Order: sequence, then C-alpha cells, then structure tokens
Amino acid sequence: MAALKLPHSPSPIHGRQYLVPFPASPIIFPKPPSPRLSNYSFPISHGFLARTLALFSPGILVCSNSYLRGAWGNQSKTKSASVQPVTAELMEDQPKDSLVSGDSIRRRFLDFYASRGHKIIPSASLVPDDPTVLLTIAGMLPFKPIFLGKIPRQVPCATTAQRCIRTNDVENVGRTARHHTFFEMLGNFSFGDYFKKEAIQWSWELSTVEFGLPPERLWISVYEDDDEAFEIWHKEVGVPVERIKRMGEDDNFWMSGATGPCGPCSEIYYDFHPERGYADVDLGDDTRFIEFYNLVFMEYNKKDDGTLEPLKQKNIDTGLGLERMARILQKVPNNYETDLIYPIIEKASELANMSYALADEQTKLKLKVVGDHLRAIVYLISDGVLPSNIGRGYVVRRLIRRVVRAGRSLGIKGEVQDNLEGAFLPAIAEIVMELSTHIDSDVKIKAPRILEELKKEELHFVQTLERGEILLEKMLADALSNAQKSGTMPCLSGKDAFLLYDTFGFPVELTTEIAEEHGVTVDMNGFDQEMENQRRLSRAAHNVVKIEAEDGASPTEYINETEFVGYESLSAQAVVESLMVNGSPVIQVSEGNDVEVLLNRTPFYAESGGQIGDHGFLYVTGGENQQTAVVEIKDVQKSLGDIFVHKGTIREGVLEVGREVEAAVDAKLRQRAKVHHTATHLLQAALKKLIGQEISQAGSLVAFDRLRFDFNYGHALTDTQLEDIERLINGWVGAAAFLETKVMPLKDAKEAGAIAMFGEKYGKSCGSSWHINGTLWWDPCQKYF
Repeated sequence: MAALKLPHSPSPIHGRQYLVPFPASPIIFPKPPSPRLSNYSFPISHGFLARTLALFSPGILVCSNSYLRGAWGNQSKTKSASVQPVTAELMEDQPKDSLVSGDSIRRRFLDFYASRGHKIIPSASLVPDDPTVLLTIAGMLPFKPIFLGKIPRQVPCATTAQRCIRTNDVENVGRTARHHTFFEMLGNFSFGDYFKKEAIQWSWELSTVEFGLPPERLWISVYEDDDEAFEIWHKEVGVPVERIKRMGEDDNFWMSGATGPCGPCSEIYYDFHPERGYADVDLGDDTRFIEFYNLVFMEYNKKDDGTLEPLKQKNIDTGLGLERMARILQKVPNNYETDLIYPIIEKASELANMSYALADEQTKLKLKVVGDHLRAIVYLISDGVLPSNIGRGYVVRRLIRRVVRAGRSLGIKGEVQDNLEGAFLPAIAEIVMELSTHIDSDVKIKAPRILEELKKEELHFVQTLERGEILLEKMLADALSNAQKSGTMPCLSGKDAFLLYDTFGFPVELTTEIAEEHGVTVDMNGFDQEMENQRRLSRAAHNVVKIEAEDGASPTEYINETEFVGYESLSAQAVVESLMVNGSPVIQVSEGNDVEVLLNRTPFYAESGGQIGDHGFLYVTGGENQQTAVVEIKDVQKSLGDIFVHKGTIREGVLEVGREVEAAVDAKLRQRAKVHHTATHLLQAALKKLIGQEISQAGSLVAFDRLRFDFNYGHALTDTQLEDIERLINGWVGAAAFLETKVMPLKDAKEAGAIAMFGEKYGKSCGSSWHINGTLWWDPCQKYF
C-alpha cells in the first residue's frame, strides 16, 4: 500500500462550483520507496469453460473464442415479471448446464423473488459495516440494523446473493461435503411485509417447481412449539407428517443475542437416500441429508427476564446455500465437485500432474482446500483485505499459507510454464477470476493487484517454510520421544509453537494441523502466554461511539435518524433529542463537562468515507435572544445507520434535552475539508489515467490541514511518474474544471460510466458528479439503499 499527501489548497467540493488554481506552490509528492518491482500482465483463457461443460455434458463442443449459453447461462437478459417455472418438459428441451450451473441457480433465485415484489440488492462487501463481526458471515448481516429496529426500512422486502466468509470451521474444509470458508448465501427478506405463510409457500415452490426437486425427497424441520409452521407445511403445502420433524431451541430457534429480536426457524433438507425409510431418521446425518434452505421467522423480542413478547413488526430472514443447491442439481457427491469450485481443483490437479478422480482421499482433501481457500483469498483481496498479522489481514495470510503448504505437499512448486517466478497461486487464482463474473465484477478489474499480492505473499512464505518445517519436524520428533520415555501424551510446548509463529511465520493453526498429523497436541495456553509477553504488533485505534445505557436500554430506540442539511446550509435550528455523558443518558449537562449530543437535524458532516467530522458550535438562546449556553463541537460520528453523535464540551451554561439550539459549522474548516476531498478524487483520476485502471483507493484521510490517499498497487512509483501526476493534477486545477452536484440513482450512475468504489455501501440516489476529460466521477452519500 502506498500513501500520498497533499498540502492544503482552497478548492471546493460540494455544490455547483468551480475548481480554482492552488494559490502557492504546485502539488509535491514524496519520492517513492525502493526497490521497484517489474510490472506484468496475465492472460484469461476460456479453457476452464470447456472443462466445466465437459464435466456435466461431455457431448457439448466448446469454441475457444466465445462464451456459450451453457454453464454461464444467458446473462444478457433478465426474466420478465412473470417467471416461467421449470417443468420436466422444459428441462428436456434445454441443455442441462443452462439450468443447473451455479450462475444459473443464482440468477433464477433472484428472478424468482424479484417477480414476487422483492428488490434485488447487490452483495455487500466481505468487510462489514458492523463492529461486532470481523467479516460478513451471513446474508442477513447488511440488514441487521433494520431487523434490530435501529434504522427504518427502505424497501418492504429484498433478495440478495451475498458473498460470505466463515473460518470457524476451517479445519472441516475438504473433510466434509459441505463446509467452506467462502460461500454464497441466497436470501429473501421481509421487513414487516409478509410472514410465515408466504415464506413457506414460496420456498416450497422455488424448490419443487423452479428448481424441480422431487417433493418426496424433501424433509422439513420446525421449532418444537411452532404449531403454526407445522400446520402450514402439512395442511397447506402438503408435506406428510412423517417428513416434518420438530426440533429444539439449539437447532430451530434463532436469536440475535441474549436479548432482542428472535424467533423460530424452519429448514428444508434434501434426502440423498430415501430408500432408508422413515425409521430413526436423523436430519443431522450428513451421509443422507443436506440442509439447503433456512427460514427464520423473526416474531419475538426476548426481554432481560427471558420472556418473549411479540414484535410490532414481524420479519423474514432466509438463506439458501448456493453451493449446496448446485451439488443437489448437478448430482455430484460434494459441493467441491460443482462448477463453482471444480475448475479450480482441476487446475491445481493439472499443476500437480495428477488426476483428481484417481487420487486417494488425503490427496483429494488437499485439492479441496486449495479450491475452497483460493476463492476466499481472491474475494477478500478484491475487497481490500491484504495479508497481515492482525485482524482480517491475518485471515487472508492464514488461508494463503494453508494453500501454499497443501499445494507444495502435492508437488506444486510453480515450476511450470507461464508461472510467476516460482509462485503457483497466481496461476490457480486466474481460474477463480474467470469464474467471478457474476459474483464480484470488480475482481477482473483488480486482477493485477490480486495476483501481485498472491505472488509476494507466497514467495515470502516459501522462504521460511522449508526451514520452519525442518525445525518443526525435529520438535515433533523430540515431543514424541519425550512422551515415550515419560509415558505421557506427546505435546509441543507453547514456547516452541510461538517460536515457529514469531520467527518462521507459521500460523499456530498450521502448527497444530501438522502436529495433529503426527499425533502430537500443542500447548495453546503456553502459546497464548508467550504471545501476550512478546507481542509488539501495532493496532489501529477505533473511535467507538458508545450509545448503550447502563441498564441495557439504548437511547436510539426512540430516536429517528438525523436529518442532514449540511450540503445546503452550514447552520440550522435543531432540537436536542438526547444527551449522553460517558455513554449514559442524562437530562442535562452543565458547564465544563464533555457531552455527546443527538439532534433531530444537523448541518454537521459526520466522519465518513475518510473525511473527518465538522467542528463548530451549538448555541442556546433565552428570552430577548440572550445566549444561555454554548457547546463547542470537536467531532461528529455516525452510529447505527444515520444517527449523528456530536461530541463536544459545554463551554457556557447548561444544556438540556428538548432545548432548541442553533447548530453552526465552522465554515473555514469545512472549506478546507472540501478542498482536500476534491483533491483525493483528482489524485485517483490521475493515477488511473497515468498508472493503470486497476488502481483502486484503499483508504484515505480528508482533514482540515492535509489529506492522505492510500491505494493498492504492486510497484513503487518512479520519479518520472510522480512528476507526471503532479503536472496533470495541477493542470486540471489551473483549468478550473467545472464541478456540480447531481442527484441520481446508483444504477444510473453506473450506467453513465461513473467511476467510484461501488463495493461500498453507497446511497441509492445522491452523489456529486463532475467530468474530467470526458470521465464522470461520482462521490456518493453514505446511506445503504
């Protein structure tokens, strides 16, 4: 990652204005670091398409220079509002792959619910806007604030194909037929619109009519006390009683936490072996059943005392696993052998000079690990998560190292034609990218950066892997020898495990796996102690806004989102909705105290998109316009959607809940922020124009006195490139390029060719746009819908 800084320069950002020349010296960039890396490009072949089609329809001949309607489906057209169900006759008339490919299943699911009034919402980023989770782990996560009643709904119901990452079951990847780190969750959601009856009937229609699953192979689970769901499944849908199982709270009751919204759920299972009959059936038997669709009926609020009270708004939250449905429809023994993953495994097999079909189970497990993990790695890097030793970056690094070790144990060392300096991950990742078109359209745009990151990380790890493996082998041999002498269970000390982690870059999970293969456990308590004693890692500070009262009640439960008027005016009359001191709600705050103020409307810009919050003052006036209180605002943050939290200090008087205030933004500071905000977009435009379209913003700071612009690129910029960038940006500024604010839907902005970070949660309707040499740039607002 690189960072460039610009000095303050007065150029506006919001409203119908013009860019003006910098008043003093031109923009000067710091000199680049060294050494510089050489650039490269990669080819995208169509070979995987032929292999995929041959896998399921060996008689199909695939041309090498064109995409056929087959495993990809016809993506240029969408279905009309009346979706034609798939019948047995229709299936006989069409190529098998056009109906059961992963891309087709995804499209058919979304079209099915779109025809029933659901708005199709694009997949959110794998990096969630939720401090409680590290990664997007479920399809419902982007809608969590709506389900929790923190923000109002913008549509009555929605449907998504959400990219998800889960690593809690990483050790099961490849060992079972269904566990993954990366997967797609297809979902339909109702925000107080429809409920159990419609959700159940539509899920059955989708499964048996649209996807053509035999009804007699489907089993249902319901919560043990949910008689309503049982009756709908049996009497209205027609599922026999013997194929409906009542299950307990652990299996069929969903809760968001110890308290809050919750409700029973119902699941649909596919039976691979109906010949086993109805006696002693266990729906958790993976050798017979797979659960592919889960329906959550969010209808209660769990109180502190454990009692349930009905919600005012009943919601539906569902999830259908794309990989699981593909396995069922494509009639393969596990999720890995579907067209969503198998082409990746096939490439790894090719590099290992072996046949997956003829391989033993241990070899197949390693190939499955490669196929699964590389999907997760590519999509995480595409969403801006780079390998590191903390947080999300550690997830990527851990997965990369598991793939490298699995690949090297298969004999893959990158010593094949067209590979990059001995790294094999880029060659396999290209297949992931070829499969990414309808999952994440940004992947191919960001391909050079992704491949470069993979190459660097792999080669860096390989440098220490062999030495570390030799040392680990000796440690394990010593542990086994000592255990034999003492008659105890063999165990690797925490100190040794930490040495491997700290010196040789071995994730402790990798050490544990290798040790387990030798029958040795690892002293994790000792490892944790060593980590605590020696850790010297820098951690980014997070500015967390505490909004929960001591008694557990949130003041935002009765506060609507803040109306932002700061684009039209820098001052506004507002009412104090809530006051908090140290996170606890209070009625009034006196002079000298720090306070957090929630207003019904505000001209203050809240920190967002890298731009810091406005500074300014709140004024309270009494009779005859006598000033009675002054609050200095030094920071503004957003919390739970669009609730603005104004942080400041009472400089004079007393501030009370319910009082009317005049909120005034410091105009000079806002102007400086606008200047630097514009400059970040000019810099991005120049980088894309002169360096490469694959460059993307990875973060920024827009402050009153400076800006910082982070971007992902695999090479250091040369002195000549820096000079060219400076010259181009100063030329745009000197030409006073026209800038205007234009309100448009996100869809229209994309269709107009606007360039922005569309993986973010951008607003559906507002953004400032301007043209530079024919390119439309779009700067979004922060609402999700």
